[in-house]
Amino acid sequence: MNDLGKALLAKLDNIIETWVKAVRVDVEIDSSKGLTFEAVHDGLPEVLKSVATLLTDAFSDEAQEIREEALEHGHVRANQGFDLAEIVREYRILRNVLVMALEPELTTGTVPEVIEAIRKIDSVLDDTVLITLESYMEHRFSLLKQMHGQLLLTNQELIRLIQNQKDDVSHLAHELKNPLNAIINFSSILLNKQKKHLHENVGTSLEIRQMERIVSNGRQILQLINNTLEVSRQESSKAALSIAKVEVIPLIQTVVDSLEPSATAKDLDLIIECSQVPQEIYTDSLRLQQILTNLLSNAIRYTDAGSVTVNGYKVDEQQWAIAIKDTGRGIKEEDQPKVFEPYFQVEEKEEKLPGSSGLGLSIVNKLVQMLHGKIELTSEVAQGSTFVVVLPIKVS
Repeated sequence: MNDLGKALLAKLDNIIETWVKAVRVDVEIDSSKGLTFEAVHDGLPEVLKSVATLLTDAFSDEAQEIREEALEHGHVRANQGFDLAEIVREYRILRNVLVMALEPELTTGTVPEVIEAIRKIDSVLDDTVLITLESYMEHRFSLLKQMHGQLLLTNQELIRLIQNQKDDVSHLAHELKNPLNAIINFSSILLNKQKKHLHENVGTSLEIRQMERIVSNGRQILQLINNTLEVSRQESSKAALSIAKVEVIPLIQTVVDSLEPSATAKDLDLIIECSQVPQEIYTDSLRLQQILTNLLSNAIRYTDAGSVTVNGYKVDEQQWAIAIKDTGRGIKEEDQPKVFEPYFQVEEKEEKLPGSSGLGLSIVNKLVQMLHGKIELTSEVAQGSTFVVVLPIKVS
């Protein structure tokens, strides 16, 4: 039988061209579609030359040479984005192209010689495929290791930046609170003085409305700052309860008084029905005040006409409840489970109201849980909403 190695070298260019065309049109090798002719055959001539050397009559087991060429081919295919199945597929096509190209030489030998030649071709190509796949996997694992290391570094940097941002926001919020409180308190004093002298000078009514607006807007900003601080405390696990005896009605009255200008500006009736609440409870007064402030300001914000009612009552010997009921826009049934999620807002983007961050109800829900209570919502679109908070009389 004619020398297969010499025949392979003589037909090398034709074999490569036939193989590249077959690979580029093969539907199972999608990664080759965007590659040039040179990119597809990259490394193959050297592989085939090594195969030809191993197929010569003076077969000398030059396995190291073909190993190096196959390793390089594996690296190339890994960089080109081939997957394992595509690499196996291209070598299967190469096997068929080789046998067809060497068919004239194979027909010159005896049956045992042909069988031995086919076995030799299969053996060489099988070894080449295994080495190529080994190289491919090694290269991919190396890339994955690099990516994993980079992701770890990126994650650490993100954690650091987020923590710094939280610290900065928390610090800024604390810095804003003091001057804002001073503005609100000073404006409240001026407002009260102006109200006392209203009967003496009718012209001061405009000034009173302007001052009420200053106080109302200041309290809205203060509430946003308090919400931001509360989120920061909860995320940093620094939120702690300060349990003490609290007189319920004065606390409710304080919250209602602070938000009354907002209700008055919209001609809403602000009603308090709290004759049935327990006189004293043991809880965190600041957290309870935050709960009531968020619920009441929300009710006022989303009520355009009618009233907002604060109804407190005793549930049993261990629990009491407070309900905030409004005659506002209401909440769709499908939106009701989402209202306690951070930043969720039921209104459309074009209808978003000023002073609304989407944090209020989320914070209320977390604060109620901190006080070992529960919150329930009933609502109907265009009829209004009622939020009922049930809390223990003595928070442990």
